[in-house]
Amino acid sequence: MSQARLAAVAVIITAVVGVGSVRAETITGRASVIDGDTLEIRGQRFRLQGVDTPESAQICGDAAGKDYPCGRTAALALSDKIGQGNVACEAIEKDRYGRTVAVCRLGALDLNGWLVEEGLGMAYRRYSTAYVAQEDAAKRAERGIWAGRFTAPWDWRKGARAMDMGMAAPGGPDGPIPSPTAPPAPAAGGCAIKGNISRKGDRIYHIPGTRDYERTQINEASGERMFCSENEAKAAGWRAPRG
Repeated sequence: MSQARLAAVAVIITAVVGVGSVRAETITGRASVIDGDTLEIRGQRFRLQGVDTPESAQICGDAAGKDYPCGRTAALALSDKIGQGNVACEAIEKDRYGRTVAVCRLGALDLNGWLVEEGLGMAYRRYSTAYVAQEDAAKRAERGIWAGRFTAPWDWRKGARAMDMGMAAPGGPDGPIPSPTAPPAPAAGGCAIKGNISRKGDRIYHIPGTRDYERTQINEASGERMFCSENEAKAAGWRAPRG
C-alpha cells in the first residue's frame, strides 16, 4: 500500500475513534475524594462510571426519619474506604462535559460498584447498567439511602429537592421514579406562590415544591407579596427562577 493510502487510512481511523473516546489508560496513585463519585489522582479528575451519588449539599432521611447529609456521607465513606491505599482508575471515555469517566479500583475492589452496593449511590442507568445488580442488593437490604427517603441525585440537580423517593416506585431508564410529597400548606387566603425581590431588584416568584421555596421569606414592607397563580405573578411583573 502506498504512503498516501496509509495516510488516508490513518485519518479515517482517527475520525472514527474521535468523539467521546479516550486512549485506554490507567492512572494509579493516592486518590483525593472530590465528592462521592469523583476522584483525583495526581491532578487528574475521574468521574466514576455507572454510579451517581447524592450531591454534596443534598439531604436525605434515615430509617428513623431524621435528616442527614447523604452527599457528604457518601464522600466521607469513600475517603475512609480508600484510606492511604493506591487507587487505579481506568479511563473509559470522555463525557459531554469533557470529564474523564473511569472505573476505579482499590486493589481488586471495584469502588464504583462498592458505592452502589453499600447504598451510598445509585446505578446511573442512563449511562450504564453495570451496577444494577448491586443497586438491587442494596435496595433489598435497605442499606444507606435505601433505608429511608431520598431524591435521586439527577432529580435533585434538576431542582426537585422537595420530593421524596418512593421505596416501591417502579424503575425506569434512569432508575426509580420519585413521587412528590404533599405541597406546603397554602398561606393565609389560599395564595401560596412567593413573590420575592432579589438584591439586584429582580422580581422572582417561587411555587411550592421548587428549590428555593422553603428558604424564601416574604417582606411585604419592601414590596414583596404572595400570588394565587403563576399567571397573576407574571401579570404583576414577576418571573420564574432561571436554571
